Amino acid sequence: MSRQTDLFLTALAPIIWGSSYIVSTEALPGFDPFWVGFLRALPAGVLLLVITRQFPERAWWGRVIILGGLNFAIFWAALFVAAYRLPGGVAATLGAVQPLLVLVLAHLLLGAEMRLAAILAALAGIGGVALLILGPDAQLDAIGLLAALIGAGSMALGTVLSRRWQPPVPPLTFAAWQLTAGGLLLLPMAWISRPELPQIDGTALLGLIWLSVIGAALTYVLFFRGLARLGPATISSLGFLSPLSAVLLGWIILNQALSPVQITGAAIILASIWAAQRAANTPPRPVLNRKVESRV
Repeated sequence: MSRQTDLFLTALAPIIWGSSYIVSTEALPGFDPFWVGFLRALPAGVLLLVITRQFPERAWWGRVIILGGLNFAIFWAALFVAAYRLPGGVAATLGAVQPLLVLVLAHLLLGAEMRLAAILAALAGIGGVALLILGPDAQLDAIGLLAALIGAGSMALGTVLSRRWQPPVPPLTFAAWQLTAGGLLLLPMAWISRPELPQIDGTALLGLIWLSVIGAALTYVLFFRGLARLGPATISSLGFLSPLSAVLLGWIILNQALSPVQITGAAIILASIWAAQRAANTPPRPVLNRKVESRV
C-alpha cells in the first residue's frame, strides 16, 4: 500500500474527530462530558475486543493502562475541563500545540530528527487554527489554560509512547486495549462528576453510536495503523484537520458563517500540513564520518 493511501486513511481519523463537537451539541445537549467520554471509549473498546478476542499479556498491562490514560482518560478529562472554562477557540488553539509537542517528544524519546521545516509548519498550523476559530472576545482562565496544555501534552506523549511501545499485534487489537483501559479509567471520573447515569433517548443513542463506533473504534484503528506505518512526526500535523473539519461541518450543517479571516486560517492550515508532509518525506541528511588525526 502506498504512502499516499496510508496518509489518506490516517487523515480520516482527525476529520471524523472534527464531527464530535456538532454531534455532542446537537444530539447530546446537557450530557455530562465525562459520561460522554466513558460511553464513547468503553463500548468501542469492548466491541473491538469481541472482534479480536485477544487480551494483552501480563507484561503489557502496565503499558496499556498508561497509554489508555494518556490517550483517552487524561486527554479527554483535561479537554472537557478546558472546554468548560475557556472559549472554544482558546481551548482549540492551545490544543493545536500538540503536533509541535509530538516533534519534540519524538526527538527525545525516539531519536527522530527535528527538522526546521517541520517546526515552522507546526507553528504555522497553530497560527492557522487561531485565525480559524479564535474570536476577538476570547477570555483567559488559568485553570482552563493549564488543562488545555495538559491535554495536548498527554495526547502528544501518548502518541509517541504508542509508537515506542508497539506490541506484536494488529492496530485493531492495540486500539481495543487502549480504548478499554481508557474507558475504565474514565468511569470513576464520570461517577465523581455526576453519580447518576444520563437519560438516553433515541437521538442521544444515535449520537453515542456515532461517537463510539465511528468516532472512536474506527478512527483509532486508523490512527494507530498510521502511527505504526508512518511514525508520530509524520501523522502529527494531520491533527490540524480536526478543528478545520469542525468549522466546515458547522458551516455546512448549521449554516454558520465563514469570515475572510477564517478562510485565511483554513488555507494556512492546509499549507502547513502540506509543508509538514514534505519535510517528513525528505530523506535525512547524511552524516559525514571524519577521521581525527592526532598530531605528535
